[in-house]
Amino acid sequence: MKTLRHTRVREAFPLSLPPVSELLQQVEARLVERLQSREPLLTQISSYLVSSGGKRVRPTVILLVFRACGGRDFADVIDVAAALELIHSATLLHDDIIDNNSMRRGKESAYHRYGTASTLVTGDFVFSRAFQLCARFEEKLIAWAAEACVSLTEGEIMQGRFRRNCAVTVPDYLEIISRKTASIFQQGARTAASLAQAPETIVEAMAQCGFNVGMTFQIVDDLLDIESSEARLGKSVGIDLRDGNPSLPIVLALGREPEVARVFRLETPSDEDVALAIERIRACGVLETVRVMAADYGQRARRGLAALTPSPDKEHLEALVEQLITRAA
Repeated sequence: MKTLRHTRVREAFPLSLPPVSELLQQVEARLVERLQSREPLLTQISSYLVSSGGKRVRPTVILLVFRACGGRDFADVIDVAAALELIHSATLLHDDIIDNNSMRRGKESAYHRYGTASTLVTGDFVFSRAFQLCARFEEKLIAWAAEACVSLTEGEIMQGRFRRNCAVTVPDYLEIISRKTASIFQQGARTAASLAQAPETIVEAMAQCGFNVGMTFQIVDDLLDIESSEARLGKSVGIDLRDGNPSLPIVLALGREPEVARVFRLETPSDEDVALAIERIRACGVLETVRVMAADYGQRARRGLAALTPSPDKEHLEALVEQLITRAA
């Protein structure tokens, strides 16, 4: 019997993305094309997740970095953006199995709808489609994509090791999200700059910028899962507490609030347990530290952008970073 989970808060807090809509439409078309299979069920499950949207922050960053670095021929970078979004989507399919999530992006998860076996195989199918897109690129670009995938899998295992584990530290948390979230932003921005034929110094500056955008993105999402209200979002908060995932507010509060530690250790915390733990986290003063850390990573991302020549696309990247930080205000 599957346990129902609440939907993720982060899917209900949309960002207003910079104006790359025409290019994003081409990325969407590429995604639809690559999800076709001789087995209709694979197409059905993978399309069920991908067509439900998501913020598309990753492809937006990739496209903006490419243009800001002087890139003009978009065929290759659209394929890269689609490939990395497919990799991200595959991890979501697998994550829902691991976390026993019943909801994803405001609707029933593929795992809950289609079952473990079919969803697991579909995740493998989506990964494979991503690397088919990457296959025509030079070796270093394929290596970067593979490195992101290795980091993602290592981050998932590391997170599992610290699930419901009160020994988790802030450095542990930062290592988890650097692998699970920031790595794909990093390799996407690095690849975009390389495809734009930017100098190596710019390529590496964009890689670091992408990494810091990813860190900011995840820390702010963790904050919203604790700080936002159900009335504001229209759905539950405290998903990380329910799942036992070590988000930054939880990690910071573990040593200060025994009740947070007690709830974090529970396999199936009640709604009352979660509500109490959220109240204690909000009251103990750690959320300001979370905001400061998010802003710090945002400032690091901005410093990376300083290497770029002034342009509208550079301004759009700066605005995106600012918007990520503003979500935490």
